[in-house]
Amino acid sequence: MIFHLKIEETLAVLLQQEDTDGDKKITIDDKGPKLFKIISKDNNPYSVAGTYHLSNLLQELIIAKYEGKTIAEIPISKIEELPVTRISRMIRDYYWKGLTRSMDKVGVEKLISDTKNETLTAKKLPIYVPFHDELAFNYYKKLESRLPILASKLPKVISPEYVKNLNHKPGILSLKLEKVNNEIKGVPFVVPGGRFNEMYGWDSYFESIGLLLDGKVDLAKAMADNFQYEIMHYGKILNANRSYYLTRTQPPFYSSLIREVFEITKDKTWLKSHLETAIIEYETVWMVPNKRLTVNGLNRYFAEGIGMPPESEEGHFNAIIKPFADKANISIEYYILKYQNNEIENNFLDSYFTHDRTVRESGHDTSYRIEGNCADLNLVELNVLLHKYELDFAELIKNVFENSLVFNSKNHTSSSWFEKANARKVLINSFCWDTKKGLYVDYNFVTKSQSSFISATTFIPLWSGVASQEQAITLVKNALPLLKEKGGIAGSTIDCRGEITEERPHRQWDYPNGWAPHQMMIWRGLINYGFNNEAQELIYRWLFMITRNAVDYNGTIPEKYDVVEATHKVFSEYGNVGTDFEYMSQEGFGWMNASYQYGLSLLEDTYKDKLNNLIEPEFVF
Repeated sequence: MIFHLKIEETLAVLLQQEDTDGDKKITIDDKGPKLFKIISKDNNPYSVAGTYHLSNLLQELIIAKYEGKTIAEIPISKIEELPVTRISRMIRDYYWKGLTRSMDKVGVEKLISDTKNETLTAKKLPIYVPFHDELAFNYYKKLESRLPILASKLPKVISPEYVKNLNHKPGILSLKLEKVNNEIKGVPFVVPGGRFNEMYGWDSYFESIGLLLDGKVDLAKAMADNFQYEIMHYGKILNANRSYYLTRTQPPFYSSLIREVFEITKDKTWLKSHLETAIIEYETVWMVPNKRLTVNGLNRYFAEGIGMPPESEEGHFNAIIKPFADKANISIEYYILKYQNNEIENNFLDSYFTHDRTVRESGHDTSYRIEGNCADLNLVELNVLLHKYELDFAELIKNVFENSLVFNSKNHTSSSWFEKANARKVLINSFCWDTKKGLYVDYNFVTKSQSSFISATTFIPLWSGVASQEQAITLVKNALPLLKEKGGIAGSTIDCRGEITEERPHRQWDYPNGWAPHQMMIWRGLINYGFNNEAQELIYRWLFMITRNAVDYNGTIPEKYDVVEATHKVFSEYGNVGTDFEYMSQEGFGWMNASYQYGLSLLEDTYKDKLNNLIEPEFVF
């Protein structure tokens, strides 16, 4: 059965009847009759019933409208589409496209309207170009006559002092451009979505897992190409390509990305180029003593920089600064101004903001697990990621390059990288395995003590094979009861999160919230060690939560969830990106989209049937 519907006329009547709260969505919060009659092409009446089917009708009308049609031809199969099928299809066919950007003219036009640029006094978007990239500099200089942008070259050496001086004129950093048929095009990338309108570090890897599953191999490959550009021109994979992130990297997933792309493309030349770049990143970003390499042989995050992180939301640091402002008998705002202008010296704040920027480099911004001491911690997940780098280098050199890769006058053998991986494995188990609790924890190399904070990251050593089978059994037995909730694994336990007050507000990476990258790594880790039943349950809980919320709330797939209540209605810092749209989501959220596709690829068919019927997890497991 197919329905031919006049789009504007049908939209007006549908929304007037069913969108009772006026947000241009149809959700379970609306108080309409939840019944809308339409006529098929063959003059057969049909009643669209229930929130989910009504919101599907709304979305299909909008899709047709965006395609420039005045009459929508909507088959009944789209209205009655099974939830899992529909969510996965929308991600594959619409959301990835909505999240794809580039740094050429088309992409820059979108960036100009970004809300982060509303405070620019010159009303021109600064675009900062690496010192040696003449192609990009000349391109953006020519573009100045057509768009309100201002292209500037970065110096050869980028210091923290220089980056601080840019904070009053923040801008975007160029990514890779290339000539295609004598036309300059930006190498595409995927953004997280919403207010995150630039290429982020670890988001890009998890997004690429979804891209590869959805057959968008060229786009995942392009993400790696932009990583390579950042390393070669900015010295690191950036937190994101904004000027105030020049001193900050992100969790290292580059080797995983290039390996997974290569497994599909089999492009040995491309792999060799990227493998060499990844080794450069490993050696120059992570293995420099007294920076990100610590005295015990493990690594830390360490974001160099000066002053307050300029991207933080207004008022975020008020609780920290208020005592100093009160003592100086001035307002918080005035104290911040004088501190930022170097008119006030405050060693405590200098140290605090070093740790705070480092929290942001870790990707876990923010959490009480690492607040106030992040630069002093060997975070267990970081060292697992670098263990994965060493394993990837060893295995790729062994299996693809016949045990030897020569570049920069140095011979990299698979055996030398296996030795590094094994040595790191010993160190992680020495410093980060809590034998009494049977959990992996972070290690403070300054106080020489293990953290007592229990986080979702306790599972991450399973992802790269750091744990022995005996440790894995102990870990799963001890950690699952502490962190498993209705919607999956929580960021922390409630006890470790502690009491929430006005002076001690929620931190978004802690209980009760859950995050896509944790879930995805935990699933893979559990499967690696033979805990398939546990993995299936966690996957189901996560996908059920996403599916239930999408069904009830007009297809909403946001940045984060409260996994305790299994809802996207999250009340913590920064809000919840991906919930602010009209009619239909055109993006979802990057790594949430990927987690859905990845979860479905791992979930057994019998559970998919239950998921389509929205059977609560407690009745399945």
